Amino acid sequence: MSKKHISLIGVNHKSTPLEVREKIALTGGYEEALNRLRNEQVLEFYLLSTCNRVELLWVAEDTVESTPKMQRFLFGEAVVPEQWDGYSYVYRDHEAVNHLFKVAASLDSLVVGEAQILGQIKEAYRYASQFGCTGPLLNKLLHKAFSVAKRIRSETGIGSAAVSISSAAVELARKIFGNLDDKKVLLIGAGEMAELAAEHLLGQGVKGITVANRTLSRAVDLAQRFNGSACSLEEITEQIETVDIIVSSTGSSELIIRSKDVRPLMKIRRNRPLFFIDIAVPRDLDPELNEIDNVFLYDIDDLSQVVEMNRSERDKEAVKAARIVEEETLKFSRWQEGLTITPTISALRAKADEICTSEVSKTLARMELSDSDRQKVEKLAQAITAKMLHNPLRFLKSESCRKGDDSKIDMVRTVFGLENDDADR
Repeated sequence: MSKKHISLIGVNHKSTPLEVREKIALTGGYEEALNRLRNEQVLEFYLLSTCNRVELLWVAEDTVESTPKMQRFLFGEAVVPEQWDGYSYVYRDHEAVNHLFKVAASLDSLVVGEAQILGQIKEAYRYASQFGCTGPLLNKLLHKAFSVAKRIRSETGIGSAAVSISSAAVELARKIFGNLDDKKVLLIGAGEMAELAAEHLLGQGVKGITVANRTLSRAVDLAQRFNGSACSLEEITEQIETVDIIVSSTGSSELIIRSKDVRPLMKIRRNRPLFFIDIAVPRDLDPELNEIDNVFLYDIDDLSQVVEMNRSERDKEAVKAARIVEEETLKFSRWQEGLTITPTISALRAKADEICTSEVSKTLARMELSDSDRQKVEKLAQAITAKMLHNPLRFLKSESCRKGDDSKIDMVRTVFGLENDDADR
């Protein structure tokens, strides 16, 4: 009985330069790529393509033959065959399962703990399943990957600490205000990190965003993106009276907002908390703002410290997550190994029972015995059969047979003639 092997080949941000990844990234959509994969004649397959990785997962009886085919599919004309091994990683069975679980749990991501990758895997699986590319083995494996990722999210804090400047700013805002649903944001300038911070704040449900910029047309364009409003830099003071969070990222060589301008506004605000985020270099905001009651100012260095502290915390949580991955990999590998062993055990028992029943029936047909004596003969034959099967069954259940050595299982099937029985059926 041939064993079905799970294999995985891929490229990612660790193994392959960006200029190579760009050439092999999915461009024609999953449907077109999956249809081409059908020509590789493997039993089951799945394809994942993101900005940082492209991976092929498949099931085949002969991994030696199927692996070069998948490498050729992955690289196409982008890379010469001599470079395939240097740019890609190939895993089989236990290692393939372990890698998939790590990817789903974001332990292999550029930013460890990010949640986006799980959604990307689910989308890729949805396409593979929809087009009939996956089967019993990959369906089981991918659903297990989803549950492993969910378990890690619930049992560790790997995704709870912000590890980017923009997400750190939002984390601090939540510590100051708690719920951000009714908060208003003023975005000063059009710096990339300030935009990202605004996107993160919108994701947390802030009430609205106003954009102020030296070039009003740019402010209007950005405001439309956030479904907000625009204003000129001269209107900033008026905006401070009503907003709760101010994110500043201009290219100005001078301070945009000074402490002396904000202090009198706090009376108009009735001392409602005001949170300033200064992501500009040089700084846009007066450091003395922190001396005003209920005014909180964080600059790029403060946010960087938060990010580093959080990254350290994520690294600690990643150790716990890796232990969960190893545990779940072991469970799945044992289940996979049982796919070969269990049918052999069942077939061996069935054949022994069939022989026992047949021979007892022949013997009893030539003898005149009472019902009680007939039952004793049947029990004797069953006991002899169980004794004879004890060592073969113990051997099949042993660790040596569970480590993927198909030859031992094949030997048992040959010795007891189970292969011939399969052919007869």
